Amino acid sequence: MKTKIAISLALCSVLGACNSDDTAKEKPPEIKASMVELELQSVITTQQITALTPPSDRVLIETPLAQLGKHLFFTKALSGNLDTACASCHHPNLGGGDALVLPVGVEALEQDLLGPGRLHDANGVHHDAGPTVPRNSPSTFNIAFYTKSIFHDGRIEMVGDSGSMRTPDVPKGQADANAGTSLAQAQARFPVTSREEMRGFTFEQGTNEELRGALTARFNGTSNELAINNWLEAFRQGLEQPQADAASLLTFDNITLAIAAYENSQVLVENPWAAYLNGDKEAISEQAKRGALLFYKSENQGGFDCASCHSGSFFSDESFHVLAVPQIGRGKGDGVYGDDDFGRFRETKDEDDKYAFRTPTLLNVMQTGPWSHSGAFTQLSDMVLHHFNPSESVADYVPDDVQPGIQYAHWQENTELALAQLARLQDQEKSLLPRASIEKDQLDDLLAFLATLTDPCTVDPACMNKWVPSSDEVDPDGLRLVAYDEDGNLL
Repeated sequence: MKTKIAISLALCSVLGACNSDDTAKEKPPEIKASMVELELQSVITTQQITALTPPSDRVLIETPLAQLGKHLFFTKALSGNLDTACASCHHPNLGGGDALVLPVGVEALEQDLLGPGRLHDANGVHHDAGPTVPRNSPSTFNIAFYTKSIFHDGRIEMVGDSGSMRTPDVPKGQADANAGTSLAQAQARFPVTSREEMRGFTFEQGTNEELRGALTARFNGTSNELAINNWLEAFRQGLEQPQADAASLLTFDNITLAIAAYENSQVLVENPWAAYLNGDKEAISEQAKRGALLFYKSENQGGFDCASCHSGSFFSDESFHVLAVPQIGRGKGDGVYGDDDFGRFRETKDEDDKYAFRTPTLLNVMQTGPWSHSGAFTQLSDMVLHHFNPSESVADYVPDDVQPGIQYAHWQENTELALAQLARLQDQEKSLLPRASIEKDQLDDLLAFLATLTDPCTVDPACMNKWVPSSDEVDPDGLRLVAYDEDGNLL
């Protein structure tokens, strides 16, 4: 009897299938990783792919300086005619942009209406029923991670290894002593100088510096343009100098410093792809994993090598490439008709840079459309497909239905020149854009992967509203943008 009991206990021990009542329990089946999972893990290891982490000096939106920047970002007092705020083209609840193909900056028919339905006032300067700004409004999300340049053409850029920056205020290759301490701060100095974006056409104040001085006068009380002016107290709180006087606090440098802190606080990188890279293998779908393989693998490996340009954890090489995207809108004064846009060439005068534009980050790309420097694509799938066959994409493109009044008189001639430039660069092996084809299921897989780069906060107004002044916050000048959409809903 003792022998039978011993054998029984031994079997229980080996099989692990006995409970206290000597009854068998079913062992959970072993979960095996899919071949896609194993291959993706290999690619991640080989390419040393890691999740993007917030910068060590990350600015939090709750800090006093970022809060001051938020109020400045939403005031129309920084525009020449008191009708446009920074947030008019870069609203947190519109993906950090304006959800338009091309922006309507100054002289909007309804100043606080953002997104579709925002129109240029028929009584405005240069009215032609179309948008006033020649390039798509780039997202402010994750601007803190750019290290080389700002703007589609990189006209604000780092100079050498000194930490200095070149801006449109100084010649090519020279450092701008007034640029500030970050790319975001340098960038904040220039929308106010653009007639189409914020300056307007009747606020005549001479040079850029004279213009900035005139705007600063509104804040420090030496101008009588503001009926309400509580900016001194706002600056004292934001700069944490409760006893300082207006002359020392209310400067344009401090205005841009605070706006930069606000913009740099928009760190939105906690997405499913990051969770997957940090160990949560169920954070993304099997389809998204297939898309990731297509994104990262080379052409020889059966992928599309998207990461050759959208590289690193920020998904941008911050370089400039020709894609020959349809050239719609007012343009930048280039070409035979003046409605073309030569992109990076405008800064470098290098023929290879003609029609080249900076690689945007793909983080939160689902929320940051329309896409490209001209905003030509309102569907991300069309933007992706354009990479594979630009000529076919352009041939099928219909410009007159993307935004009311969009200017496109010479879009085809201009875009054909860009296509010829792309073909030349590809023939000379100077382009990283592959000559490849893509199947429908591959496109779906790629889009599924791109969707994993979305921080859930960006689609949750309750989360994003920390970057929007609330109605119970003090409005320092009574000129706050209170944005709404075409249906009358507050943004």
